[in-house]
Amino acid sequence: MGNIIRSPLAEHLFRRMAAEAGLDGKYQVDSAGTGGWHAGESPDARMRRTAKRHGLIYDGQARQVRLSDFDAFDLIVAMDDDNRRELLARTRTPEQRRKIRRLREFDPKAGADLDVPDPYYDGDEGFEETYRVVEAGVRGLLEALERGRV
Repeated sequence: MGNIIRSPLAEHLFRRMAAEAGLDGKYQVDSAGTGGWHAGESPDARMRRTAKRHGLIYDGQARQVRLSDFDAFDLIVAMDDDNRRELLARTRTPEQRRKIRRLREFDPKAGADLDVPDPYYDGDEGFEETYRVVEAGVRGLLEALERGRV
C-alpha cells in the first residue's frame, strides 16, 4: 500500500538472498506502493528493527507505482490481494496483467491465504510474523526465477 513495511522488506531480502547465492546484480529489483501517502518517507522503523534482529539493515524512500513500471519490469509482486487488484486496475494490456503475482504464490507452505499480513497496527510479534512470511516468499521467488518457473 504505502511502500514502507512489506515491499521494501521484500526488496532488500531479495537483494541479500541473491547476493548470498552469487547472483548479485542479475535481477533488477525495486519496491513501490499502490498508495502515495508515504512517498519520500523511510521504511517503517519497527520493521527495520525487526529486520536488524535478523541481520538485515536497509533504508530507502517510499514511492508510488508508476505506469512505466508495468513495462520496465518482467514481474510485479503484490503483497496481498487488495494491492493485486489495485495493480491490475492500473494495467493497460493483457501482457502487463500477466506480470502481476502475489509473493506468497512462491511459498510452497503458504496454504490458501496468499496475503502477506500487514503489521502496521500490530506489536512486535506482528512484525516478526510478517518478516517470516516475506522471507519465505522471497526465498521461493528467487528459487522459481532461477529454475525458470517464472
